[in-house]
Amino acid sequence: MGVRLVVMDDHRLLAEALATALRLRGHRVLAVGTPVGSAAELVVNRRPEVCLLGMAHPEEPSAFDVVRRIRRERPEVAVVVMGGVVHLAGVAAALAAGAAGYVRQDERIEVVERALTRVRAGEAAIAPDLLQSVFEHLLRPAAEPDDEAVRLLRVLTRREVQVLIRIAEGEDTREIADGMAIAPSTARTHVQRVLMKLGVRTRLEAAALAARTGLLDLPPEP
Repeated sequence: MGVRLVVMDDHRLLAEALATALRLRGHRVLAVGTPVGSAAELVVNRRPEVCLLGMAHPEEPSAFDVVRRIRRERPEVAVVVMGGVVHLAGVAAALAAGAAGYVRQDERIEVVERALTRVRAGEAAIAPDLLQSVFEHLLRPAAEPDDEAVRLLRVLTRREVQVLIRIAEGEDTREIADGMAIAPSTARTHVQRVLMKLGVRTRLEAAALAARTGLLDLPPEP
């Protein structure tokens, strides 16, 4: 069954071309629009399963405010961002804002379609090599940890900070369990607590938040 979606792009022609291609593949495009900043209104009114956002400038600080609003007002809607990958901070910011997928803007339509299907099923959709690059970017030390990092660190236990570090390094639950010599169920519980305390939904969001605030550069609370 096709995906019900809203297609937005900062360039009208690209939005319409994407919508046409996806319709031809059996997907139900509920609305097409531009600019991306107006996507939240369409998502709120049309209630799609997925919102596809084509970003012309994902590196801009406010680029993903629209993603945050969609996630806040329609948390059941998955967001896939299409954009450049020159600025990895932009990719990380998209994931931190709550995007479930990130697709290179020059990918084939088959890749876009596969991403839409995956996020509708509740999975993340980002190419493994791009994900690895994002993690490497996130692991670069922040220049100066901010006050938000200090606040967040105070709500995490020492063990949870260790888990967060492993999340930021890209380890899955089994690897966390093996590395910390704990049961997978215990590792899963620690991961869930870290996500809950940080106020994020996914591991990618947790890693992005930790990198953005400089959280991992601060010593754990005693």
